[in-house]
Amino acid sequence: MKRTAGAVTVECVRGDITAQGDVDAVVNAANARLEPGGGVAGAIHRAAGPGLAEEARPLGPIDPGEAVITGGHELPNRFVIHALGPVYGQDRPEAELLSRLYRNALALAEENGAVSVAFPAISTGIFGYPIEEAADVALRTLRDAAEGLRTVRLVRFVLFSEQDLDAHERALAETF
Repeated sequence: MKRTAGAVTVECVRGDITAQGDVDAVVNAANARLEPGGGVAGAIHRAAGPGLAEEARPLGPIDPGEAVITGGHELPNRFVIHALGPVYGQDRPEAELLSRLYRNALALAEENGAVSVAFPAISTGIFGYPIEEAADVALRTLRDAAEGLRTVRLVRFVLFSEQDLDAHERALAETF
């Protein structure tokens, strides 16, 4: 599903975040120390090779809502934006921290001239954020930020499961 907000196209697809060769930047659902781990972070680090961890490690630790940028290494993307989402029920206020993460990631994409960015469903795995709430925060934040984007023209949400895709498509349809 696709929608537009001004000059920005927003789309939701089911797929593998590490196989988005047509986007400039992928967003890593990072841990605070920016190290390889499980889930999205593990997949991105495995696909990017050891150079990613070597470049990212000195940039950490980061706090929930923060983001940093590195090169893509062995990924087909120019950049990896590492963003730490909130742990639901622990890092408060969750919605504000998650929204800040999306704004910070988009700002880094803009500063580095990225035209396209792919996001996973941040904080919804082991961090426990309910998928419907997380999708709503993500899409509302993107809608509000879209007018100010000057270089980013495509934002793709790459979702792992059918449930995640459905939640993001509902939020996209309601928000745009």
